[in-house]
Amino acid sequence: MNADTIQILIAMVVYMAVVIAIGLIYAKKANENSENYFLGGRSLGPWVTAMSAEASDMSGWLLMGLPGVAYWCGLADAAWTAIGLAVGTYLNWLFVSKRLRRYSVRANNSITLPDFFSNRFRENKKVIMTISAVFILIFFTVYAASCFVTCGKLFSALFGAPYVVMMLLGAFFVLLYTILGGFLAESASDFMQGIVMIVALAVIVIVSTINAGGIDAVIANAREIPGFLEFFGMATPELNADKVQLVEAGKPVFGAASEYGLLQICSMLAWGLGYFGVPQVLLRFMAIRKEEDLKSSRRIAMIWVIISLSVAVFIGIIGRYLEPITHLTKSDAENIFITLATSSLPPILAGFVMAGILAATISSSDSYLLIAASAVAKNIFQGVFKKNATDKQVMNVSRITLLAIAVVAAIIALDEKSIIFQVVSFAWAGFGATFGPIMLLSLFWKRTNKAGAIAGMVSGAAMVFIWKLGISKLGGVFGIYELLPAFIVSTIVIIVVSLLTPPPSEEVLEDFEAVRMNQIEQQ
Repeated sequence: MNADTIQILIAMVVYMAVVIAIGLIYAKKANENSENYFLGGRSLGPWVTAMSAEASDMSGWLLMGLPGVAYWCGLADAAWTAIGLAVGTYLNWLFVSKRLRRYSVRANNSITLPDFFSNRFRENKKVIMTISAVFILIFFTVYAASCFVTCGKLFSALFGAPYVVMMLLGAFFVLLYTILGGFLAESASDFMQGIVMIVALAVIVIVSTINAGGIDAVIANAREIPGFLEFFGMATPELNADKVQLVEAGKPVFGAASEYGLLQICSMLAWGLGYFGVPQVLLRFMAIRKEEDLKSSRRIAMIWVIISLSVAVFIGIIGRYLEPITHLTKSDAENIFITLATSSLPPILAGFVMAGILAATISSSDSYLLIAASAVAKNIFQGVFKKNATDKQVMNVSRITLLAIAVVAAIIALDEKSIIFQVVSFAWAGFGATFGPIMLLSLFWKRTNKAGAIAGMVSGAAMVFIWKLGISKLGGVFGIYELLPAFIVSTIVIIVVSLLTPPPSEEVLEDFEAVRMNQIEQQ
């Protein structure tokens, strides 16, 4: 390990020490009861709500996955994905946040997403609670795996250590931190990590642009690559039999640009639909201190999202100019942020920028682990099997669950050729299609009933798997992102089944009207 690497390591250790300190500070309050541990006692302010929601949502794919896509095949895929995410973020904060905050209180003060769905339909046998908890467990385990892949790639690229060893060390750190502090520590550190992430992105894009000789030079280089800088076309790297990009005369080889039509655009824009179903964001709506603070949170969140997504995409474009043949596989392309940081900055500053990737990873993985653990401990263990379980028993089960999820996620993450963007996209589709339609309809359509909710969640989740593993292999019009067809199927199923089965009970309708009228009075 040389002197530069030691400086980078020192900077990252300092950062990690601060994160652990936050966990220790909040540990006492978090462990007072399960509501504090899982939802922070509904005490988040507008800044923490906004920044923690977006930081936990974006994860390491913002600094590695998205720039990697732009570096590999140009603007179109990355830009349309970013646009879809920005629009989805805004609509979620605008329409869902206030109604969910109010409805979750009305629905027996629900503190988890399965709690809310179960209490919203006043079910006795906890079928909705169990189904939603199981799907949260499945998809968050995949999500956590993507974060561990990020840790492994980051530390392996920086220190030249074996990927698997570095991935396991990262997983251990995240697990330890999450067990310590719960939701409050997670949200407080996510606020700090959101700042670190956006600063890291800004520093790299500014320094790299200067090193490239200005924006004009970067754009001129991008235009030389067929389809690289187009919204309606896409660059096509020429690959050998091992799927490594060809290089001739020191330059990467690209084929003719491929078309990028309306169907592909809709497919990428569909990323925005995921926001209506992702628990890590929806829980922040439920946990904010006052409903009135959500307007300020929305503005903060949108500024952060627009800047972060735009800069992340541009980093990939700059990377093709400064490091044209450094990353010659689709998986390795996700290291472009690391390469630019270590080659452009003094080691100590590069270390703090690398902490931005670690920040993104921690802010997401602790959310994923905590929400998945709450689904098992609070919703399945206490909600179904042991209804008189004490808070201490619930907390103990949650920590055991955390460990089990981390182990499974680490096993999934063992393959160092995993592409972060693809792993995240599958889990994102799972949440968006499973919970997005039922969240929207349960908040805004009073005819939605229990049967429709169950059918919608199951059909949405099933279609994600069916489309991804089967139908998409047919190619052509079927090669679209699985979230779009799965979301549509789930929505149709909820509406049809709800209309074909008995309407909700009077108590459920009274709850809906009370929440709706209260919102009208607030306007």
